[in-house]
Amino acid sequence: MSLTDRAIAQIRELIASGTLPPGSKLPPEQELAAQLGLSRNLAREAVKALAVARVLEVRRGDGTYVTSLQPGLLLEGLGGAVELLQVDPGVVLDLMEVRRLLEPVVTALAVARISDDGLAEVKGHLDAMREASGVEQLNAHDAAFHRAIAKVTGNETLITLLEGISGRTLRARIWRGLVDSRSYGRTLAEHEAIYAALAARDAALGHAAALLHVSNTEQWLRKHLESASGSPESGGPAGGLAS
Repeated sequence: MSLTDRAIAQIRELIASGTLPPGSKLPPEQELAAQLGLSRNLAREAVKALAVARVLEVRRGDGTYVTSLQPGLLLEGLGGAVELLQVDPGVVLDLMEVRRLLEPVVTALAVARISDDGLAEVKGHLDAMREASGVEQLNAHDAAFHRAIAKVTGNETLITLLEGISGRTLRARIWRGLVDSRSYGRTLAEHEAIYAALAARDAALGHAAALLHVSNTEQWLRKHLESASGSPESGGPAGGLAS
């Protein structure tokens, strides 16, 4: 472990132990460094690293504070990390596999918790999908449809995890729409089935409809990614996903 990593671990221990609870203000840099037995440079670097991770918030002219430490905040960087993953067919399929594991459960959970207003919001996104004039617009409403369902659960961790993996899988769906003229009808029908399950308050049906939807996309991607070279020059799937 590097000296900076040790400094980070020491500050995290203060937070984990409750010495620095959420919302609390850290001591001034010099005092913090002395308290932890660090140089000011090490203390400064540790604070910077924890600020990037959304554990700390540096307020200019005021000081450094521990954030709320809520899942939605701490996991916010997941999407950025996913975007930095290598454009590789295996990575795309791994992300789709995670989505296949999470989304049916989220949909079933939403069935038990959805209100009339929440259902109306989901329906609004479904209606917008029906009226979409292009692939990118369709996929934007597609993402909003799933986001609205996740929001119903009230589970910030699930919401953030799904949002984090949606960027690359969203581009995968865009690429699918560009090359597969039949995908629009299938995509719309699958979303209508998910909405129907929510409206019927049928958790088992919701789980099944979401699983079918994600599995169909995953199977299509697997077939096309395995049959293409995947190089940007070839115009194959990986090149399209990188755009």
